[in-house]
Amino acid sequence: MTTGTKDALLARIREKKATIGIVGMGYVGLPLAMAFNDKGFPIIGFDIDARKVRQLQGGSSYIKHIPSGKIAALTESGKFEATTDFSRAAAADALLLCVPTPLTHQREPDLTYIARTMDALLPHLRPGQLLVLESTTYPGTTREYLNGPVAKRGLRAGEDFFIAFSPEREDPGNPKYSAANIPKVVGADDPASREAACLLYAQMAPDVVAVSSSDTAEAVKLLENIFRSINIALVNELKIIFNEMGIDVWEVIRAASTKPFGYMPFYPGPGLGGHCIPIDPFYLTWKAREFGVSTRFIELAGEVNTSMPHYVVEKTQEALNGRRRCLKGARLLIVGLAYKKDVDDIRESPSLELMHLYARRGAVVDYYDPYVPQIPHLRRFPQFEGIRSIPALAGALGAYDAVVVATDHAEIDYAALAREAPLVVDCRGACGVGPNVVRA
Repeated sequence: MTTGTKDALLARIREKKATIGIVGMGYVGLPLAMAFNDKGFPIIGFDIDARKVRQLQGGSSYIKHIPSGKIAALTESGKFEATTDFSRAAAADALLLCVPTPLTHQREPDLTYIARTMDALLPHLRPGQLLVLESTTYPGTTREYLNGPVAKRGLRAGEDFFIAFSPEREDPGNPKYSAANIPKVVGADDPASREAACLLYAQMAPDVVAVSSSDTAEAVKLLENIFRSINIALVNELKIIFNEMGIDVWEVIRAASTKPFGYMPFYPGPGLGGHCIPIDPFYLTWKAREFGVSTRFIELAGEVNTSMPHYVVEKTQEALNGRRRCLKGARLLIVGLAYKKDVDDIRESPSLELMHLYARRGAVVDYYDPYVPQIPHLRRFPQFEGIRSIPALAGALGAYDAVVVATDHAEIDYAALAREAPLVVDCRGACGVGPNVVRA
């Protein structure tokens, strides 16, 4: 091991002189940049989206739950640079990769963003740097996509270059938890890399949990999110069962939540959304096939969750039939395009799947979301690009045959919505009980 190389990096981290490059200025990378900047580290924020870079340079935010004032403070600190120029990676002592890891149309891992990021970084890597992947993925990705290319570049992991995996744990819009107060799990395949990565994150996080390998750290994140996926599938299935029995699943959950031990509440909805929970189970099931292992329990949960938008559509059809109205030609309003309340994040949102399914059955579909004024370009649903939210709910609800509550944003008056809409299909238990409210 080149001890001098490692010691020099560790010294720069301890003295907060290490420049941290963060690749991907999205829902994960931008809060991470702010957290490290708050601790006094100089930051280079990399993104391929020139629009985002311009907004950061101008001190304005493009993420709803991050105020522009915080971005202005970041840029005015004198220790933040936003750029699309990946040659600036040579100036970084640590490079943290926070890029998307979606699924292909065949529901297989799509690591295109990691591969392209490494292609862009490789010519500019140098001895003495720390490279950390934060993107959620299957065990083995760090070795395959980081260690392998770096070795071909002539850099020796654990000797003159350091590589680790530390899964992001960002929860967009959660006011209680942020990058600066969530423990960080760190795994690496050699002691020097583990030491460097643990020291770096210890400067920002309240606690660092070191694990034995990058594979183990990758598995930690999968466990966290598959746990949530399975439990959400359970309450989604219970919702269907209890609905047939005339039992309100949300009332059941509220009562069960009073038990102070042995129970954790999860809530049903129209499906799963976000950057992790709908995707991570498929990363593990895909990798497990390589080892000849079946993942029946995980796959069953995935099937339940992915079927929920279809269940909502069927409930909508039933409710319209009860009012002598057909789904084909009906005017529908989806309330809430974001995948969860009080955020502007529409990644993998079940509301998009609902729009697609309703339109395929001939319905005319609008949406309202105060946080998503216009639908951007989407990989899966490019036909929705440019569609705008209706400007307001007040005075508009009577024009629709049914209003589908897909996301329960706190600022929406659901009591008024239930009074004014002729029919409400409520996927979130937000509107209470009423003659025109159907739970779905």
